[in-house]
Amino acid sequence: MSVFTTVTPDELRVWLQHYALGDLVELKGIASGITNTNYFVTTGAGRYVLTLFEKNSAEELPYFLDLMAHLARHGILCPQPLADNGGAYMGTLNGKPAALVSCLRGASLEHPAALHCSEVGAFLARMHLAGQSYPATMENPRGPHWWGVTAHAVAPLLDAGERKLLDDELAYQAKFRGLDLPRGVIHADLFRDNVLFDGDRLGGAIDFYYACNDVLAYDLAITVNDWCVDQEGALDTARLKAMLAAYHAQRPLSEQERAAWPALLRAGALRFWLSRLYDFHFPQPGEMTHAKDPGHFRRVLESRIRDEIAIRAVWG
Repeated sequence: MSVFTTVTPDELRVWLQHYALGDLVELKGIASGITNTNYFVTTGAGRYVLTLFEKNSAEELPYFLDLMAHLARHGILCPQPLADNGGAYMGTLNGKPAALVSCLRGASLEHPAALHCSEVGAFLARMHLAGQSYPATMENPRGPHWWGVTAHAVAPLLDAGERKLLDDELAYQAKFRGLDLPRGVIHADLFRDNVLFDGDRLGGAIDFYYACNDVLAYDLAITVNDWCVDQEGALDTARLKAMLAAYHAQRPLSEQERAAWPALLRAGALRFWLSRLYDFHFPQPGEMTHAKDPGHFRRVLESRIRDEIAIRAVWG
């Protein structure tokens, strides 16, 4: 979450006339994140998050907004989109598609423990189950085709070792594209900064704007790669086992998913290494933006390649 498009209090007051939320009390930009413009908005009725969508088209956005409404109706702790006076979740503000959602309680964690990883694993499994009844579909826009396009863009900017790692991993992942694994709605970005805890109690997940339809266990792998690692990107066994056990208790993983687990972990690392490389080398201008270190996910990928035997052993 960042600020790429500036919104003034006066501009927002005009826009808020479409909602029954009372007077504007405070407008505050949110600096974290890298894709959309986000503000905390406080009115006489409460506190909300305003998002201006910088890249998504108005045609894509109903998938995300309706998904959050669907998940909330099924008891999943996530932001609920607010309908305007005409019943629409989405409007236009300063030339960008925009939406208001409820503001969840809690804060993100920098240093999660096994207890927190267990909570997140159970949450993700429940979200996957609730998503099975969501009727809309969207193919993953950051899947293998995007990997190839992005790799072509960043490869000239890498050193020889990084280029070889990237080429080798793309060739490795091509072997797994035909796998028939359980699919459904995935969050696709359930990192620590997108989960809120109120003490040790999970307050909910935010930022569903990368959600799509893909392999469910791939979503779990993406989550593990952020929650269950040390500073060097190596897996932390205690946190990993806590997350996997909690997920498996809600949605048991098949033998096929377990067999594919090392490749899925590597795929998750590759996807975020590529996105961070692209954002680092081709930054988007904005008021409060920052690019995250691509080297972290290079190290994650290298660790998953190096530790494949130990990764397989986690299933016993």
